[in-house]
Amino acid sequence: MNTVTFKTTDLTPLIETSITADKAALLDGSNAQALRALLEERGVLIFPRADLSDEEQRTFARTIGTPTDQGERGLHKISLDEKVTASARYLKGTVLWHFDGWNDPVPALGTVLSARVLSSTGGQTEFSNTYAAYEELPAETKARISGLKVAHTMMGTQRGIHAEVKPEMEADWENFAIPRHPLVWTHRSGRRSLLLGSSADWIEGLDSSESDTLLAELKAWASQPRYVYRHEWQVGDVVLWDNCGVLHRVEPYPMDSGRVMHRVTLEGEEAIT
Repeated sequence: MNTVTFKTTDLTPLIETSITADKAALLDGSNAQALRALLEERGVLIFPRADLSDEEQRTFARTIGTPTDQGERGLHKISLDEKVTASARYLKGTVLWHFDGWNDPVPALGTVLSARVLSSTGGQTEFSNTYAAYEELPAETKARISGLKVAHTMMGTQRGIHAEVKPEMEADWENFAIPRHPLVWTHRSGRRSLLLGSSADWIEGLDSSESDTLLAELKAWASQPRYVYRHEWQVGDVVLWDNCGVLHRVEPYPMDSGRVMHRVTLEGEEAIT
């Protein structure tokens, strides 16, 4: 990686690298291959106070992958205000560990997220490296979970975050498909990761008690501090993460805080197998 235009700092042993870079070095694509490799290795890349405009964020995202058509020309505003984000009612669930595109056969490759307006309280984002979490599991646990499949549901992503669950809410959640994904994702690179998150509702073939216990144990394992990086946002920060091997969650913040993030989602390149 070009040491003149880039300076990299690993902030934890197993996840996250902070990158100080000239804006031009982010936008011209000349370092894209190195960034892709670093992203796969570290899971999360932070560009402090990069201060990218919307168009620059789109340009940077295109050097890494192919942006989806979400939002306005590929850029989607993230807010709990439905006047800003039409899907805001589902975003309450983002306080729980999750990965994006759990109901897609080919989930998003990654996300480029920038901070535009912050809440005065809460709103930090945590990331968990589920490659490392799998790799450090005891051998007997790896053998136990090999071949297991998990049902992922919208109900799982929403359960427990609403003070009152109304029948029309449940009816809405039941409209979503329930994909069955392997508990261990074997990637085309040969690496394996735990495919968890709030959408992971039950394990096929196990009774509910055993399923709940095993999922809770694995979620607790993957969220240990050694696998987690917590980002304290500043306006202008840009964060890029690998959606295929990293879980993320936002710390709760007031619905009327005005917090707005701008997101470009990168199209998936690898089916879940």
